[in-house]
Amino acid sequence: MTKAIKKQALGRGLSALLKDPENDIKSVDDKNADKVVGNIIELELDAIEINPFQPRSNFNEEALQELSTSIRELGVIQPITVRKLDFNKYQLISGERRLRASKLAGLQVIPAYIRIANDNESLIMALVENIQRHDLDPIEIALSYQRLIDEIQLTQEQMSDRVGKKRSTIANYLRLLKLDPIIQTGIRDGFISMGHGRAMINIENQDVQTDLYQKIVSQNLSVRETETLVKNYQESLKTKTVLKTKTVSFTVAEEQQKAITTYFGTKIDIKVAGNGKGKITIPFHSQEDFNRIIQLIKN
Repeated sequence: MTKAIKKQALGRGLSALLKDPENDIKSVDDKNADKVVGNIIELELDAIEINPFQPRSNFNEEALQELSTSIRELGVIQPITVRKLDFNKYQLISGERRLRASKLAGLQVIPAYIRIANDNESLIMALVENIQRHDLDPIEIALSYQRLIDEIQLTQEQMSDRVGKKRSTIANYLRLLKLDPIIQTGIRDGFISMGHGRAMINIENQDVQTDLYQKIVSQNLSVRETETLVKNYQESLKTKTVLKTKTVSFTVAEEQQKAITTYFGTKIDIKVAGNGKGKITIPFHSQEDFNRIIQLIKN
């Protein structure tokens, strides 16, 4: 108990230090920075702004209320992480659920780890820390990886080193973003799993994707049943391709058409249908021309 009281008192003492304009810490080289950076400090909720780099966009209201009740009774057990922006101004890096729940609980202050980082470092820290969380949905994780690619220009190999995940795992998440937005929403809302989504990725036609999605949801198909459904669809495409190949007609060589044109002395039109049948059209320009062509045919 004594140890806990000392820890809280230290947090309040550092909070006072941060509110002193003469001790405005902006870098790790500033005076007293070692006392602040990396330490747990009680910060006023009003001094913390939401992180624009936060990958999470869905917050379950019922779960927030439950966490708020727990915080009201037990306090914030795990501190949030923030970065210092300016004098007595901070930006959240991780812990938005705890911050929101603390506001619901009516708290005025919250324990926080202080870090000093630029925008890129803050984005990477926020995304990496949140990717490690078990309660992010697969699409949120995929979007986090995509942001690291788009905004930080990280390769999949570099991301693998940063987040401690295999490149194949990262690639599997990123491929989910190829799915129709309706299906992505279905994954986020829990109607289907990431496994269902992965089974449909190789289908390029998004209209077909959504048709299969409706069938999966309405029939409550398992991932294995979905894989079978997709396999049957792909097999049907192969069958159609084979049938189409069998009915593909021959083509008339350019030399053959020239030979006929030369023989009749007029430009011949040759059309061949898919079943191999066709017709030859021989134009004439006068009765004399017609009689000439008839004579050539008789010969």
